[in-house]
Amino acid sequence: IPDYTQECEYETELVVRISRLGKSIEAKFADRYWDAVTLGIDFTARDLQNQYRSKGLPWELCKGFDSSAVVGDWIEKEALEKELQDLNFRLDINGKTVQQGYTGDMIFSVARIIEYVSSFCTLKTGDLIFSGTPVGVGPVHIGEHLQGYLEDKNVLDFHIREMKKLVLFILMMLACRITML
Repeated sequence: IPDYTQECEYETELVVRISRLGKSIEAKFADRYWDAVTLGIDFTARDLQNQYRSKGLPWELCKGFDSSAVVGDWIEKEALEKELQDLNFRLDINGKTVQQGYTGDMIFSVARIIEYVSSFCTLKTGDLIFSGTPVGVGPVHIGEHLQGYLEDKNVLDFHIREMKKLVLFILMMLACRITML
């Protein structure tokens, strides 16, 4: 967690790994463009995001800091026992489930997300697509133990740590520069 935020939140998401080059991919062909799936956590400095948004400032620093995204162990497509849009996942913090999701409840399927993203950007081998978070985002604190499960397989397992002060200084300088623009 960066030490410049008092309110860092987790957002657990399904992540797919792109396995081939593609542009303007139709949803019906999207399955050909990914080869593995896992869970990821998108961390957000929520207090700063709210502050920057209220001032009409860009807020990428609230989501784009070191270790702001964690990616779990990959499950190859062939090893999935269920269809991609029929998977349950969850995040536990200190042994307590804090967020749960089911891919069948997603507003947009992974195929539709791939179609949409590839209409703007060429997808390249190794690109990762975070699919969005279900309800239940919440705060994380230094020392907490996070574990993510895709079905019953533990694909994420780590502890929250604090970032060094130098990063804070650099981000403050960038924020001041953005404010002056």
